[in-house]
Amino acid sequence: MRRQLLTGLLMVLSMTVLCGLAYPLLVLGASQVAFKDKANGSLVTVDGVEVGSSLIGQNFTKPEYFQPRPSAAGKTGYDPLASSASNLGPTNDTLITEVNERTIAYRQRNGLAADAAVPVDAVTSSGSGLDPHISVANARLQADRVAEARGVSVERVNQAIDAATVGRALGFLGEPGVNVVELNLALDAATAR
Repeated sequence: MRRQLLTGLLMVLSMTVLCGLAYPLLVLGASQVAFKDKANGSLVTVDGVEVGSSLIGQNFTKPEYFQPRPSAAGKTGYDPLASSASNLGPTNDTLITEVNERTIAYRQRNGLAADAAVPVDAVTSSGSGLDPHISVANARLQADRVAEARGVSVERVNQAIDAATVGRALGFLGEPGVNVVELNLALDAATAR
């Protein structure tokens, strides 16, 4: 019995050191050498001040900014400590009501006709509630509003959208998307806001 307890204790200690200390330190060291920016959260700085992460969606509410996907993370959304989806299914009355309300608000905010098609990512949250990307179609529909609010041409805003568009993951997964944080910061820099 004593031998079995000693063997079990030694196994727990050795696995704790191996899996709880050695492996995490090895991964941390390798990531700091090979992917320092990504390993540290892909932080975005403006004039030496950290303003966010390119991996976490933020809520932009002013008309001169592109709007992100809606968020279900936390009570008011966009809370990185409460990353989550709404977990509402497609037949849930609450979700249907929210999507209808968001669709109406999106059309009004962007000056669209009452029957204009709205991209699904403009009115539904992502699985994490913090997706920093929107579809290219969503960005294009917001371009007129952003251009007018910034006092620049729609062509200039569309060029910024093109520059901020990232392709499919691994070349074939998902759809091209636009990082809202990076796009808004690029427009701020280009229009001296």
